[in-house]
Amino acid sequence: MKISTKGYYAVRAMLDMAFHGRQSPVPLSIISSRQDISQHYLEQLFMKLRKSKLVKSVRGPNGGYLLARPPEEISIGDIFRAVEESISLLNCVAIQESNKTLCNKIDQCVSRLLWKRLTENITRAFDSINLKTLCREQEKLEHRTLNIERPTSK
Repeated sequence: MKISTKGYYAVRAMLDMAFHGRQSPVPLSIISSRQDISQHYLEQLFMKLRKSKLVKSVRGPNGGYLLARPPEEISIGDIFRAVEESISLLNCVAIQESNKTLCNKIDQCVSRLLWKRLTENITRAFDSINLKTLCREQEKLEHRTLNIERPTSK
C-alpha cells in the first residue's frame, strides 16, 4: 500500500490545525508555510474536508479553518475517506461491493481474502488513531527536542 500525497498532506494539515489552531481559525497560508505544502493543493484538500464536515471555514480578516469536531472525534480514517483516499491494498478489494470485476477469478481467489483482511486491519488501525492522540505525540516529540537542544548545567 502506498499512501498518496492527497492522504499524507491531508493528515499533516489536519494535525497542524489540531495542534496549533485550537481556539482560532487557521489560514491555509499559515498551514502551507508550516507544513511546506502548496496553498493551492491545500485549497483542493480543504474543499473535500469541508464537504465531509471535518473542518469549517471562517471568512474575514481573521478567517481560516477550524476543526468541525473535537480532535478526539476525528480519526485518520475519517481524513483519508474525506479526501477520497483508498485504503484498499488492491483494486479488487476496493470494488468488493460494486458489480465491476477485474478478473474472472475474483470469487475463488484466496489471495484476495488475504488482501481484504489486511485492508480491514489497516482501516481499523486508521480509525483507531485520532488527532488528539497525534497531538499528544507531537507534544512529546517537541518536549524531547527542547530537552536535547537545551544544554544541561552542572
